[in-house]
Amino acid sequence: MWLTIAAPCAIFNHMVAQSSAVLDSVFHALADPTRRAMLRRLTDGKRNISELAAPFRMSFAAASKHVRVLESAGLVKRTVEGREHVCAIEASPLAAAEEWLQFYERFWTMRLDALEAALRSEDLESGKTPTKKQRKGRKR
Repeated sequence: MWLTIAAPCAIFNHMVAQSSAVLDSVFHALADPTRRAMLRRLTDGKRNISELAAPFRMSFAAASKHVRVLESAGLVKRTVEGREHVCAIEASPLAAAEEWLQFYERFWTMRLDALEAALRSEDLESGKTPTKKQRKGRKR
């Protein structure tokens, strides 16, 4: 008698894949300093592409490419008003990035706590009393 072992079925979680794709596109969009600066400028209100391009001395076409990346990540909504392409920030995709980063926050918080403890211990061993400015800088 032969035993047949079925190959494991691949289980694919579409929600994980979907949220991963959103997260990937958000981090891709934020990876470029020009796009980050454009996004920051949009926090003050709507801007046309020429206004977004101005601080960087780039062409409309180059700025439009950056805006397309931000659009594909869902971070920017572009509307056409006459001949102008007006952009507005859509911050909701940043929530996925913030959630992902919050998971790792505990790791850098632990490291900062360890650094603070080491500095306090070093101060105690050397007999130094931290100055008021140093104590203030170490508070949270």
